[in-house]
Amino acid sequence: MRTALLQSSGRPGSVAANLKVLDEAAERAAAAGARLLVTPEMFLTGYAIGDDVPRLAEPADGDAADAVADIAVRHGLAVAYGYPERADTHVFNSVQLIGADGARLANYRKTHLFGCFERDHFTPGEQTVVQADLDGVRIGLMICYDVEFPENVRAHALAGTDLLVVPTAQMHPFQFVAESVVPVRAFENQMYVAYVNRVGPEGEFEFVGLSTLAGPDGIARTRAGRGEDLVIADADPAFLAASREANPYLSDRRPGLYGPLVQA
Repeated sequence: MRTALLQSSGRPGSVAANLKVLDEAAERAAAAGARLLVTPEMFLTGYAIGDDVPRLAEPADGDAADAVADIAVRHGLAVAYGYPERADTHVFNSVQLIGADGARLANYRKTHLFGCFERDHFTPGEQTVVQADLDGVRIGLMICYDVEFPENVRAHALAGTDLLVVPTAQMHPFQFVAESVVPVRAFENQMYVAYVNRVGPEGEFEFVGLSTLAGPDGIARTRAGRGEDLVIADADPAFLAASREANPYLSDRRPGLYGPLVQA
């Protein structure tokens, strides 16, 4: 599956401007043959928007979702985008996957909130594994800090995720996550991982870019730099199947030994 990674912080605070950036990226990605376009965490609104989080949050089936669906249909590719989701009295840090036909395929709420900003503005999600099938590839959804917990990614591996989509807002000085942790996660769990970051200064944060699509061999198929970018690479199901056949990590597990790892 040809996958496009949109590394951009857009315009924080302006959903309309960010939808325009997404539309332009979708046009470029579709022209390059991409079937899936992934944005960073909180792309629709910006990340460092402070008390504007509740004002800009929308339901999963709100106006912004309809606008993204229109972009997906017009350009003929699926879109996974980060946004603040309002549900009743709660606001979640979410990612939604919309298919090329405009259908809402899956919605994931970030389960591990990072830092005071996120804990002050969001409710943590409770569902670890959220998946959807796209062009015969099982897509899993996760957000930023979630991928740094090995239990999270292993749960996806055991559930059959082929391509783990991870919108992120990775900031200085934690760039080693993009450079080292993400390729290791892909290797030890035998999957592709699309890790898509924001870039540049935003409020009190400095986002480091370095978006990557890592393969099950631990090798990056593409990696962006530190500026705005759109990078594209393939997640190859045939290569993934061969890699899983050759790599014994999942088959050599001994779950009976691991109980203490999940005890409070």
